Amino acid sequence: MDAINFVMLIAPLVTLVAIGGVRVGSRLGLPALLLFLFFGMVLGESGFGFQFDDATIAQGLGYAALVLILAEGGLTTRWEDIRPAIGLATVLATVGVVITIGLMTVIGHYALGFPLVLALLFGAVNAGTDAAAVFSVLRGVPLPGRLRAALEGESGLNDAPTVLIVTAATAVAVGEQPAGGIAGVAGMVVVQFAGGILLGVLFGFLGVFVLRRIALPAAGLYPLAALSWSVLAYGVATQISVSGFAAVYICAMVLGNGRLPHRHATQAFAEGTGWIAQIGLFVMLGLLASPSRITWDTVLTGVVAGLFLTFVVRPIAVVACAVWFRLPWREQLFLSWAGLRGAVPIILATVPMAAQADSADALFDVVLVFVIVYTALQAPSLPWVARRLGLVDAEAGTAVQIEPAPMDEQRADLFKITLTEESRFTGVPLRTLDLPPDTVIALVMRGRTCFPAQEATVLHRGDQLLVVAPCEQEGAVQRYFTDVAAGEPVSEPRHRPE
Repeated sequence: MDAINFVMLIAPLVTLVAIGGVRVGSRLGLPALLLFLFFGMVLGESGFGFQFDDATIAQGLGYAALVLILAEGGLTTRWEDIRPAIGLATVLATVGVVITIGLMTVIGHYALGFPLVLALLFGAVNAGTDAAAVFSVLRGVPLPGRLRAALEGESGLNDAPTVLIVTAATAVAVGEQPAGGIAGVAGMVVVQFAGGILLGVLFGFLGVFVLRRIALPAAGLYPLAALSWSVLAYGVATQISVSGFAAVYICAMVLGNGRLPHRHATQAFAEGTGWIAQIGLFVMLGLLASPSRITWDTVLTGVVAGLFLTFVVRPIAVVACAVWFRLPWREQLFLSWAGLRGAVPIILATVPMAAQADSADALFDVVLVFVIVYTALQAPSLPWVARRLGLVDAEAGTAVQIEPAPMDEQRADLFKITLTEESRFTGVPLRTLDLPPDTVIALVMRGRTCFPAQEATVLHRGDQLLVVAPCEQEGAVQRYFTDVAAGEPVSEPRHRPE
């Protein structure tokens, strides 16, 4: 009991400190995930002395955390947002991964001096963008919908083929010959990836069917059921030898777009669970890292690899994939710059460690330095790069903040809309707003006062509006306020049936 009580003391303390790190990271423009990683290092053997060096357990816990992160990403992804970019995202997550592995293998072998098999492992481990990093960073950057969807879709889908390729490369590194050679491995990856997607779709629609027809005794059970159903898709997929990561992400996306009971509460619960998974994952990886092992050669290798990926490999992979979709060059440049890495490469670096492959510890250290350098270089610069490329109106992303509040039993949504300093609604009477059908502004909150909305009410900076709308008008309400924030007229008719 003493050990359990100590864990109950340390675990919430670490979590609260990490949550505080989220705020610090947002102020500095860095992903809080890097702060979690450094926090784990401080707790580790070179700091407070907590020791954790079991790569097999780290791999298992890392996979479990990644499942929860992907489930959160899927549950909070709107299909209407990602649909225009699903083709590009899929190509980036498959063809782009293969191109990245090939180029990084060549660079690792000829420029960095790795043995060929270790260079292949290095390329495979670092090939995929990271869902945790992408979801946490990009959702704070106002981007065109298609561009954001491509990056988020790529990060959600590319874990599956990357994990399969790393597993196959690790088998080669320990002397096992894969059946069928390269062609056999390629066929296995394609079959397992496609099988995971198909299973995710089937499981997702089955989950929507079941959860919309059962009456649970407590509202809090619905979010738990949706998240558990998504994780179940991963478990089933692993038992029938298809990609569990593809299955959980696709299943969660179908559930998140299935108008489940208490859907907003489900998404909020998934987001909180995703943060807990990210905190635990990065702190654990920080504990696994050993700063005493990292030499100047390791740092130099990680930095050089990060520069190659940033300025050579990623741009080539993006152009090769995006050229078929006639993507404007500005968006291609941003895609090239925004291929964030994070926990996934570090988790995958534990696979050869757990298999006791030669030089696996050195590979882990290089990957750790590589991820820190690559993420620290790119993440803080993303808003600046987006502005320099003319991809976003600086006011568009801050003019309003929209937060749905659940009213599922009434088949309605309650939105809280905050008008910031840059809002185009300032000075506008409510009677001029062209709201969607059956949508009303119920209350205006101004400073410490609130009052019922009247047609003659003139909006001020900082006002908060409570807007009630039918569930089917949710998208129209959000489009109206964001379109006006982006520069369209306040009263121009633009609504169409959902």
